[in-house]
Amino acid sequence: MILSMTGFGRAEGVFEGKKITIDIKSLNSKSFDLNIKIPLRYKEKEFEIRKILNDRIIRGKVDCYVNLENLEESNDVKINKNLIDSYMNELKNIASDGPDFEYLKMAVRLPDAITSRPDELTEGEWEALAKIVNAAVDRFEEFRKTEGSILHEELNRNIQNIDKYLGEVIPFEEERIVSVKERYQKALKEFENVDETRFYQEMAYFTEKLDISEEKVRLSQHLKYYKEVMDNESFNGKKLGFISQEIGREINTLGSKANHSAIQKLVVMMKDDLEKIKEQTLNVL
Repeated sequence: MILSMTGFGRAEGVFEGKKITIDIKSLNSKSFDLNIKIPLRYKEKEFEIRKILNDRIIRGKVDCYVNLENLEESNDVKINKNLIDSYMNELKNIASDGPDFEYLKMAVRLPDAITSRPDELTEGEWEALAKIVNAAVDRFEEFRKTEGSILHEELNRNIQNIDKYLGEVIPFEEERIVSVKERYQKALKEFENVDETRFYQEMAYFTEKLDISEEKVRLSQHLKYYKEVMDNESFNGKKLGFISQEIGREINTLGSKANHSAIQKLVVMMKDDLEKIKEQTLNVL
């Protein structure tokens, strides 16, 4: 099954007046490369979020944005009335002729007179956050599957094209050998005192060097193997990349041995499809 490394997923939810939105997107990469932006409130859970993304996304250059929005007005300020009263009484003892308002202005500036209520991340909020992270990854995976099905169709078409061109080589094989023999026989007639036995030995050796039967067999096997891995193995991008390199080696050898214009044209068309395969395989997970 083909999955694309390119993907996008978004999920959001609300927990106790806080709206949490998570966006995940990725491009192709040789490994898992995560860039995450997360509010300070959730920093303590960054490792857990990274682990969820790493375990499920596997590979790619990934950007994850966690956004937090307060939907309700909250009063996080605590006025320590008893402490302020104590401050004011002490200030009055020092200077008893001032108005109470002046003492109040001085008291509220003293330590701990006004504090922020601690608002720690609860287990319930973390569970809600983790659920939204997984929901974003679910949508991200759906995107990857859709893109993967398109990739599968394109790769399959390119593999079939190369296989078709390989089949079209067959009619020209005998033709080029005959052409080589005729050319050498013509050359033989132009010279005197030529050792015909040695000449035919050399021609047989040269003809053997032009033989492309092994390259055809190996190329056909690589094409079948590529399709087999593409159809039946998961997370197969790297393996498909290795197979495409082997396909390229056989096509190059076929071209170097061709010695025939029609076969050379077919080799060029094979290389064109192979370049598309290599480019598309880079985006396979």
